[in-house]
Amino acid sequence: MSQPTRPSDTPSVPRFWPFMFSLFAGSFMSVLSSSTITIAIPELQRHFGAELSSLQWTLTGFMLAMGTSAPLTGYLGGRFSFKWVYVASLAGFVVASVLCGVAWDVRSLVAARFLQGAFCGAIMPVTMTLIYQLLPRERQALAASLWSLASMLAPAFGPTLAGWLITLGNWRWLFFINVPLGLVAVGLAVRTVPYYRLQVPKAFDLPGLLTVITGTLAILLGLSQGRAWGWSDAKTLALFSVGTVSLVFFVVRQLRTHAPLLELRVLANGRYVVTLIIASVITISLYSGAFLIPLFLQQIQGASPLDTGLILLPASLVMALLMPLVGRLYGTLGPRILMTAGVLMIAGGTFALSRLTPEVSHTYVLMWMLVRNVGISLSMMPASNAGMEQLSRELSGHASSISNWLRNVFGAFSIAIFTSLLSTFSAWEAEALVRQGVTDRARLDLLAYVTGINDVYLVATVIALVAVPLSLTVRKLRS
Repeated sequence: MSQPTRPSDTPSVPRFWPFMFSLFAGSFMSVLSSSTITIAIPELQRHFGAELSSLQWTLTGFMLAMGTSAPLTGYLGGRFSFKWVYVASLAGFVVASVLCGVAWDVRSLVAARFLQGAFCGAIMPVTMTLIYQLLPRERQALAASLWSLASMLAPAFGPTLAGWLITLGNWRWLFFINVPLGLVAVGLAVRTVPYYRLQVPKAFDLPGLLTVITGTLAILLGLSQGRAWGWSDAKTLALFSVGTVSLVFFVVRQLRTHAPLLELRVLANGRYVVTLIIASVITISLYSGAFLIPLFLQQIQGASPLDTGLILLPASLVMALLMPLVGRLYGTLGPRILMTAGVLMIAGGTFALSRLTPEVSHTYVLMWMLVRNVGISLSMMPASNAGMEQLSRELSGHASSISNWLRNVFGAFSIAIFTSLLSTFSAWEAEALVRQGVTDRARLDLLAYVTGINDVYLVATVIALVAVPLSLTVRKLRS
C-alpha cells in the first residue's frame, strides 16, 4: 500500500491486535534494557573494578537520556510522522545496544548507555501517542493496559533473564540479545503502523531543547555528586542554580513561543496534572525496589545474579499478568478506587521492606515485593489513562512526551537520590554502631549497609503516601 505524501488529519484505524503487538514488542524491548542492568551492576563492579557511584550511571545515564529525548518526540512526530520516528528509534536502539556490548571500560559503557537511552526515550512516548491518536476511545483503556503490560512484563523476566545470561555467558549478552528482538520490532512497526501526520510544526525550538537538556543534566549531576563534593560546595550549588534557571527559562519560553517544543497548555488540565504527579510517585517507588533489592540480595545475602532474578520473578510476573485485568476493571471501577488501593499497597510493601536484616528470609522479601508490585499494577495504567482521556487527539502527542519525560527524569533522579541517601545513611549508621560498641569491621559495614537500605525505604514510603490524597480526587468520567 502506498503511503500518502501529504499530512492527513484522518488517519486510518489500524487492526487492533497486530498494531498492539507491534507497540508491545518495541515497548517491551526498551523497558527490558533498563530492568536487566540492575542485576548486572554487582557483576560490572567486579569486571571493571569500579565503584557503585560510577556504575549507577549505567542506569541513571540511561534514564536521563530517555528523559531528555522524550520532549523531542512531539515535534519529530509532526515533522516526520510518528510511524517513522518509532521505526528510527528502534533501529538506533539496536545499534546502541551493539556499542554497549563491546564496551571496554566504564566510560565507554556509560556513553553507549546514554545513546541507547536517547533512542529508547522516544519509544515509550511515541507508542503511547499512537494509541491515543489512532484508536477509538472505547478501546484505549484496554490498549493502555496492554501498553503498560510491556512495562511490567519486561521487569518480570528481565532480572531472571539477566541472571541466566550472566551465569551462562557474561554481561555483554544483556545487550547483544537486543539485536534480534530489535530487528523483529522494526519489521512489525513497518508493516502494522499506519503513516499519518496530524499537524506539521512550523519551526524547531532549539533554545527550548538546549535549556531542558541543560536543566535536567545539571540537577541530576548535582544530586549524584552532592555527597562527594558536599551539599554546600560551590560546584553543587552552581549545578542546582544552573539547572533551576534553565528549567524556568524553558517553561517561560514554551509558554511564549509560537512553536513550542512541548505544548505546556496541556498542564491547564487539572486532571492531567494530578495524574502526572501520581505517575511520577509510582515511578520513584518502582525504581526504589528495582535498584535496592538486587543490591541487598547479592551484596548482603550473597545470592547469585540468577538466584536474584528467580527470587524476584514471581512478584514481577504477578504484576505483569494483572495488567490486562486492570484494563477491564478500569471501565467498571474507574481510576480513583484502583489508584488509591494501588498506592496504599505500594506504601505498605515499601514500609515492610524497611525492616530488612541480613538473616531475613527470601520468602519475606518476595511477599512484600509482591504486595508492592500488585499495587504498581493497580495504579500505573489508571494514572496514565485518566490523565490522557480528556485531552484532544492533537494534544496527545505533547501530553505523552511530557508524561514520559517527567517519568524518566524522576526515575533518573530517584536512582541518583537513593544512591546518595544509601551512602549517607550507611555512614550515619556506621557512626552510630561505633558509639554502641560494635568494633568488628566486617559486621559493622554489613549492619550499616542494611540499615542504610532500610532508611532509604522509609523515605520511599513517605514519598508513596503523597499520592494517596491525590488519587482520591480523580473521579471516573461519565460516558
